Amino acid sequence: MKDIRKELLRYPEPQFAREEFSLLDGEWEVSLGGKPYRKIRVPYCVESELSGIGEKGFVYDLRYRKTFRVPNGWRGGCVVLHFGAVDRTAAVFVNGAAVGGHAGGYTPFSFDITDALREGDNLLEVAVHDDVHEMFPSGKQSDKEQSYGCFYTRTTGIWQSVWLERAPRERLLGVRFFPDAERGTVAMEVTAQTEGEFRAEIFYEGRSVGTCGGHLTYRGTFSAALSEKHLWELGEGRLYRVRLQFGEDTVYSYFGLRDARYEGRTFLLNGKPVFQRLVLDQGYYPEGVYTPRSVADFCRDIELAQGLGFNGARLHQKVFDPKFLCLCDLYGYMVWGEYPSWGTRMRDLAALGAFLGEWREAVERDFNHPCIVTWCPLNEMWNDFQDARWLRDVRFVDAVYAFTKALDPSRPCVDTSGGLHGHKTDIADFHCYDGFAKLRQRMDAAAAGAPDFEKMYLPGEGIGYGGEPMNLSEFGGIRFGDADGWGYESEKGEEAFVARYEKTVALLLGYEPLSGFCYTQLYDVEQEQNGLFRYDRSPKLSEEGMRRIRAANLAAAACENRREGENI
Repeated sequence: MKDIRKELLRYPEPQFAREEFSLLDGEWEVSLGGKPYRKIRVPYCVESELSGIGEKGFVYDLRYRKTFRVPNGWRGGCVVLHFGAVDRTAAVFVNGAAVGGHAGGYTPFSFDITDALREGDNLLEVAVHDDVHEMFPSGKQSDKEQSYGCFYTRTTGIWQSVWLERAPRERLLGVRFFPDAERGTVAMEVTAQTEGEFRAEIFYEGRSVGTCGGHLTYRGTFSAALSEKHLWELGEGRLYRVRLQFGEDTVYSYFGLRDARYEGRTFLLNGKPVFQRLVLDQGYYPEGVYTPRSVADFCRDIELAQGLGFNGARLHQKVFDPKFLCLCDLYGYMVWGEYPSWGTRMRDLAALGAFLGEWREAVERDFNHPCIVTWCPLNEMWNDFQDARWLRDVRFVDAVYAFTKALDPSRPCVDTSGGLHGHKTDIADFHCYDGFAKLRQRMDAAAAGAPDFEKMYLPGEGIGYGGEPMNLSEFGGIRFGDADGWGYESEKGEEAFVARYEKTVALLLGYEPLSGFCYTQLYDVEQEQNGLFRYDRSPKLSEEGMRRIRAANLAAAACENRREGENI
């Protein structure tokens, strides 16, 4: 895996990569609120220590600048400027000319800047505005001066890589893969700027295992049979590399051959019942906030989770870096693709357009990742956080679910995790931070077909449980030992915590209608001290305690004992 990891991760966007690119990360200058320019390290937000600034107060407006040169040899074609993510609105200028703008703090954008370039030095400027009080999606970013409860340090400005890319004028724009694990085939939907001849060659461990192609007019679908069948499975992220060619353009991508779906109330991976043993991952880092020091930090988080017997994660209230998802693909690590829905004014349908616009970009960016087995656009949407008198409008949730299924009908979608479900969802999802006795009472009712978790259905809307698969996507949240910060509950020491964990997980694995759970959480974040590891990822538990946690997680689940063809 090391060779393919090194090859894929050298690209800023491993899913759609060209050979000729130039990273612009590193030293820039930034002005905070009109103050004099100072040095900043990109791609770290101004609040982070790694940026060299560490400004924790409110910063609403920034202006970045950097001088760059186009690499020697980039003659002909176009130069495309890419941003991985900038929170929240960005206006981009090259040599004083406006080249484009973008709204949304979590998704990529790019511009063809060829006509704005000149020989020698070029000046890139980015004007950014970001205010969490404007009720746009902001996830766990604190709306107060300081962090509190389960809200953390804000992320303002550039927080993912910036790079230049050389591409032909007539080039590919995108590809979506539709693998068929049973038949050992793959279809690919390809888009281009114009028409021409298209060809794709598929490789597995360097061996050519399939080809397809033909004449492409803007958009077309092509299919290939694979001469070797290697399934993407838990712990085994077997990936097929793909070389896409369109005229003079060559793009590299990859896919995994897997089938993820529900049959009745059971989750199936490649036709086999699998209980989703997930852990909540907030995607925060002590020095970089949203951005780690290196991809090694991404690897460590996945390995820590797998080492404790978890087979995946909810990537919570954030659109994660594509390199993290690439590593999940490589590790065979399931994830829920989520969106930072907190901060949205749910009672105001006028907010729906901005929400759907960025959510579309997130789904389209991440469509090809085999690790993503569920879309989760909303979390705990039962009221606006600043005013408990206002319930969110059910039409908002219904629209988000329908839009998600239109974007990707191949994956299950939870309309809202742990909140008031709308009229349609693929999974009846709930959260429970009550004690063991209350959890057992609620799970007994759920197993009997009458889930009654708090704030699960909106009164007066005629919405109720319709027999969907069930998932407990948040529970636990227990601080223990020397932790003195915030948590949902607490235990005095390791033995009490581990015993409670073992008892709770054994209870949950015993419910046949339950398709999975997600424990809160993998590591502490700032004042929220309910992780299995500390914020710096050092262990809280002894080796024996971690062994017991792993053993509890790896115990067989009732749904995994289902006989082939049996529908529960």
